[in-house]
Amino acid sequence: MLPSYFFAHGAPSLVIEDHEYTAFLKNVAASLPRKPKAIVIFSAHWEHNVQQVSAVQTHGTIYDFSGFPDELYRMTYPASGDAALSEQVLSLLNGAGIPVVPDTNRGLDHGSWAVLKLIYPDADIPVVALSVNRYLSNAEQYEIGKALGELRGQDVLIIGSGGIVHNLRQIKWGTGPETVDPWALEFDTWIEQRLQEWNLDELFRYLELAPYADRAVPTREHFIPLLLAMGSGDAGRDAELLHRSYQWGSLSLTAWRFN
Repeated sequence: MLPSYFFAHGAPSLVIEDHEYTAFLKNVAASLPRKPKAIVIFSAHWEHNVQQVSAVQTHGTIYDFSGFPDELYRMTYPASGDAALSEQVLSLLNGAGIPVVPDTNRGLDHGSWAVLKLIYPDADIPVVALSVNRYLSNAEQYEIGKALGELRGQDVLIIGSGGIVHNLRQIKWGTGPETVDPWALEFDTWIEQRLQEWNLDELFRYLELAPYADRAVPTREHFIPLLLAMGSGDAGRDAELLHRSYQWGSLSLTAWRFN
């Protein structure tokens, strides 16, 4: 059975950056026991109030950002879709009572392709992308991931792409990785403990219980992929922190594996 993962995707420029986190991502594929047959990925940058599942033949590339280096706008990630897997995902979610519809047009946004391009640069593994819905409860997010957990036994790699501490208004441009805002680290550490203990009760109530939660998670869409990836690991309930570093004071670059 393959593990599932949560990866922070940072800024769109992550894909052209050179630091400890990008080096870590480039080594993820080698750490897996075998090459996945397909990838299911939830991106914080695809929001919809009804669960969407991509059902395309080949993914286009969405440049959902502005003001970044020109080379980013020339990048593509033309991974194929997987019609059979899309149908299976739809069936699993429907079976769990989760309203879901296929999407036959949308390409991959940078929450997906910037991460995937570092892990599997050849885009030679089929991808099925899924949206996130910030209006569902945290328990409902977890259940979506849990409904897809059996795919891991079919050599499907499940990824949630977002950010645990992600507040663009708190960024201190120009600061190096050695600068970490104490409030960001305190929130991250609180989340770390609940993940490792698999303490769902407190984790689902992070907004009321965790220190600096409103500051670390001003909007929920980047945090949701963590709960989705975690839910897909419900059978094993083993959470492992693989990497944590920071950009510009508080933007956390975090990787979690759920076994």
